[in-house]
Amino acid sequence: MPRARREEQIIAAATDEFGRHGHASASMAEIARRVGVTKPMLYTYFGSKDGLYLACLERVAPRLVTAIEEAMAPERPAAETPYRVLSAVFGVLEGQRGAWFVLYDRTLRPGTDLHTAAQRHRRTIDELAASGTADLLRGHRNDDPLDADALKHVWTGTVGALVGWWTAHPDQSAADMAARCARLLTAIRN
Repeated sequence: MPRARREEQIIAAATDEFGRHGHASASMAEIARRVGVTKPMLYTYFGSKDGLYLACLERVAPRLVTAIEEAMAPERPAAETPYRVLSAVFGVLEGQRGAWFVLYDRTLRPGTDLHTAAQRHRRTIDELAASGTADLLRGHRNDDPLDADALKHVWTGTVGALVGWWTAHPDQSAADMAARCARLLTAIRN
């Protein structure tokens, strides 16, 4: 099998393992077993468990950031931005829901290179959330920075909770979740 294809298989299995168990409890042996390779092959390809985690993180985080940025395009109506962002997040995670929990891994020790890398991507997503929530409030003639900060925290917590709910309901597709969120956002607004 070509190396690039094998790496894709390993990253897919590792993303699922890290997403389910966190970096601290993820098993390199389980990743190797799922892919049908030996543990030494994982280390040959990625150098270490940390190297494999970083490969997974660098695969998902830029895709999420790009999808969110596109969903927040300024030429689209601001009132529809929350729905578009949620749809984009679900679209990126379709087929690999655990990828969200690679980015938001609570087992990463502060001060480590892994924590720093994840924080850098999370900060980018937080900045997008801050921009989007501030724009939404400005559309309602509210320029209060504390309101914007509070809403950003509500929003990011809501997105994480919805991804968690979606992960617990594997029968729901990204399209199902987008439709569900459209209904929920409509209910909240009314």
